[in-house]
Amino acid sequence: MSVENIQIGLLGLGTVGRGVYRIITGNAENIKRKVGVGLEIKKIMVRDTSRQRGIEIDPGKLTNKVEDILNDPEIKIVVEVMGGIEPTLDYVSRALENGKSVVTANKDMIAVYGKQLFAMAEANNADLLFEASVAGGIPIIRPLKQCLSANRITQIIGIINGTTNYMLTKMTEEGSDFADVLREAQAKGYAEADPTSDIEGYDAARKLAILASIAFNSRIVLDDVYVEGITKITAEDIAYAGELNYIVKLLGIAKETGDGVEVRVHPTLIPRDHPLASVNDVYNAIFVTGDAVGDTMFYGRGAGEMPTASAVVADVMDAARDLLRNVPGLISCTCYEEKPVKDMGSTESKYYVRLDVTDRPGVLASIAYAFGDKEVSLASVLQKQTDGNKAEIVLVTHRVHEKNMQEALEIIKHLSSVNAVANIIRVEGD
Repeated sequence: MSVENIQIGLLGLGTVGRGVYRIITGNAENIKRKVGVGLEIKKIMVRDTSRQRGIEIDPGKLTNKVEDILNDPEIKIVVEVMGGIEPTLDYVSRALENGKSVVTANKDMIAVYGKQLFAMAEANNADLLFEASVAGGIPIIRPLKQCLSANRITQIIGIINGTTNYMLTKMTEEGSDFADVLREAQAKGYAEADPTSDIEGYDAARKLAILASIAFNSRIVLDDVYVEGITKITAEDIAYAGELNYIVKLLGIAKETGDGVEVRVHPTLIPRDHPLASVNDVYNAIFVTGDAVGDTMFYGRGAGEMPTASAVVADVMDAARDLLRNVPGLISCTCYEEKPVKDMGSTESKYYVRLDVTDRPGVLASIAYAFGDKEVSLASVLQKQTDGNKAEIVLVTHRVHEKNMQEALEIIKHLSSVNAVANIIRVEGD
């Protein structure tokens, strides 16, 4: 392809869309030198073309008709920053069917419909690039697909949701309660008015499905991921974890084992000296282990206008290079294997357990017997007096199958001396 500029269509002009426009226009000369051709945003689809958006844009570039982008033969790259599934999936599908390369930041769409979109891209000789769909401005998709592609990746452990990381950081540093830090996160714009996707772990689960699919060369969908959020984490759990020399984080964990792949998102205790333990506030970090490279970690801002836009524009530049060299679709879907996904009961972890018990002789012995009967071995035990008749027992187990742990807890919660199994949190990273 020999052209002066490659024309781009932008679907959406929200927070990330404005960032994309600012980078492409503000860094135009630098981008042209790096790509070998200029990039020009020809059309931007918005709902309301008259709305003020706090950014200076030629009104002639705005349209409320998606056909002005999808059916324009001069537009070679479509950038999707609308979010959501519908009508976004339809727009992206039509763009690919028309032979246009697509760059997206849409984790929901890729996590659920990635397989069919990659098939469309391959059939129409087009790129489908999605670096910004996971961890915002942190480069992780491209390193997994290219820089680390000579490795067999054995595990990915990551903090991949900034909202929950901010909340757990505040709870750890200030001893705050969950409800208080949620209100603060919402006031600062870190959490949505409906925070369910973040605090229940679904946002992280979508991202983990994408990462695991690439890392293990096998299609992982959202329904494959075990998901548990942070709503049950209390200030007491944070404090007890500290006494045991642990930090609580919401982690996405993906591992390849001899009998399949495990993918899970849940609150996790990790040692204070683990690299992820010092990742605080809204920052993200992803810890990747490969058989050749060993341990690597990718760290930075996981969201926001400019960090996410940075990843989007880098993908646009890659798509433009491919068009310039007549090799679009060069990096296709890498899910060429079909590996089984392990059920949660067959996974192994250490466990933190907090029990509310009646304070009387023999209580700990009966609890230890129930654990032992299910082959759960105890590594450490703390007993805390709460009043004259009640106490809290906090214990950490050695590694054990989830199935054994749940069977033991089912027995324990019916013991007459146990008032409640207050919380159970998995432990990783020792």
